Amino acid sequence: MDPKKKAITAAVVGTALGVGGLVFAAMPASAGDAPVLPPVSADDLVQSVVNAKHGAFDGTLKVTNNLGLPAAGNALPGMGALNADSAHVFTDGNGKSKVSVTRGTTQETFVRDGTTLWDYSSKNNSVTKTTIPAEALDKAKAHQDAQVTDPSTAASQLLAKVRESSNIAVNGTATVANRSAYELVLTPKPTERTLLREIRVAVDSQTRMPLRLSVLSNGTTTPALEVAFDDIKFADQPADLFTFTPPPGAKVTEKQPKIDDKTRAEAEKFADSTKVLGDGWDTVITGKLPADALNFKAPQGQGQGQGHEGRNADPKALLERFAKKVNGPWGSGYLITTKVGTGVLTDDGRFAAGAVPEQVLYEALGTK
Repeated sequence: MDPKKKAITAAVVGTALGVGGLVFAAMPASAGDAPVLPPVSADDLVQSVVNAKHGAFDGTLKVTNNLGLPAAGNALPGMGALNADSAHVFTDGNGKSKVSVTRGTTQETFVRDGTTLWDYSSKNNSVTKTTIPAEALDKAKAHQDAQVTDPSTAASQLLAKVRESSNIAVNGTATVANRSAYELVLTPKPTERTLLREIRVAVDSQTRMPLRLSVLSNGTTTPALEVAFDDIKFADQPADLFTFTPPPGAKVTEKQPKIDDKTRAEAEKFADSTKVLGDGWDTVITGKLPADALNFKAPQGQGQGQGHEGRNADPKALLERFAKKVNGPWGSGYLITTKVGTGVLTDDGRFAAGAVPEQVLYEALGTK
């Protein structure tokens, strides 16, 4: 993906949904009687989730999206994941993974074997093979906390982030994916300015792996986003699961990202400009995109929303179509609103996003 497009997607779509990992962590429960489990305190349950080491597993999950996102379909990268009907996740617990996402009659499969990432789309029988640079692998190994390979990992990181700014309680038990689980409920403390009302997590009673997380926003009784394992098996996975062979007739595109001096300098500049304000439910991420990020144009012959999963979309055209034009003492720009978060991208390339009302973002944009 073009780095400029990747940057604007992260700023406008991904981070607009709130604190990191929220999109991938939200989960519905399977029906079943409430099991009888030994009592556990809320603090001990949260700590056990944060400390748990998730091993190999094979699980299927379903996605229910009531976020109120603009009807952009798959025009922006990452949007398709929110419109998934279901997914099948495999992991060996050591960095290798396979995820098959179903949307209607099509399926997209991602396989990571450690050094290579495969992306297969049944829609057009195409494959993208990306070789991960050694430098990136070394950096990932040195920062294991930054690796999110499955929804449960994202949920664990989310709990670790908001625990200090939350009122936490264990609210009974549940049966999720035919496994006994504790119901953990987190609500923001009164000082937190957020669009979220509560986060409910179903925690496996044995492995302490999050099996379900429901995100509810203010003023609603229906979760804004739910994703739940409806079946899961904790067991070693066959090695050949993580070896991908392109289907017959598939068009294969190979990529080997190069970390040259220019790319490294741009990445460092972007990282330096990015700040995290706050440390709880009202956390806001701010930063500045490259000067010409909004000037991306689709390659000749490919209009907006065309190409693999719509990745040739013109970011500025999409903003003008789906975002609201706003202005204030901080300048002018575009506002994207969902039930669980907001994001602002200014005309001069600054951005702010979080699970907060827009006024909190405007204040953040005025912070030096």
